[in-house]
Amino acid sequence: MAEIALAAEVGRTTGSRAAGRLRAAGKIPGVIYGHGTSPTPVAVDGRALRNALTTEAGLNALLELQLDGTNHLTMAREIQRDPVRHSVVHVDFVIVRRDEVISADVTITLVGDATQVHREDGVVDQSMFTLAVRTTPLNIPPSIEVDVTELAIGDTIRVADLKLPQGVTTEVDPEEAVVIGQPPQVTAADLISEAEAEAVEAFEAAAAEAAEGEEGAAAEGEAAPAEAGGGESGGESAESSEG
Repeated sequence: MAEIALAAEVGRTTGSRAAGRLRAAGKIPGVIYGHGTSPTPVAVDGRALRNALTTEAGLNALLELQLDGTNHLTMAREIQRDPVRHSVVHVDFVIVRRDEVISADVTITLVGDATQVHREDGVVDQSMFTLAVRTTPLNIPPSIEVDVTELAIGDTIRVADLKLPQGVTTEVDPEEAVVIGQPPQVTAADLISEAEAEAVEAFEAAAAEAAEGEEGAAAEGEAAPAEAGGGESGGESAESSEG
């Protein structure tokens, strides 16, 4: 991971008014500390900070803070944002060493097309979006890719299945789910449509049964007079023979 140079100046004053003046001048107030360094107020250029935190490394970018002729390898932590504009209003710069193992949250990115899930109208349900890892600052991966190409409905990809780079570990429960192949989601509208279809089917079946019953009754009604007529003819023939 590349180190990004970021010029900083010591914040001579403290308080909300001073911070407001800094932000009005396009600077972001912050504080630098760690490894025996006393917390020191600083200010950095707002645009330069935004550019530094929007690289592939994201919030895990290594920032070479240049302060009063001394370079400090830092990482931006405890980033405070404006609740409305979501712009950065304050940053803690924590000093790190290149050879120390630190903790960092790394984004989990899904790659590939879960054809089997989509073919059955299922859902690729990502339940974990970042993974807490431990490694040295220069070895922090920009992201952790999870291939869902072979994912099928009912399958679960867990933390234990993740392929972490060499030298990167995690203390997250290995059985915790990352991605699940879920069956099709049944909505209230689907249930109503299904109930309506069943009601129509039942109505049509009842109507067909009733129609068959009416046809059978009509056929029996026509057959009864015919049988009666046949009996009278037989009697007349017998009488004629006797005569």
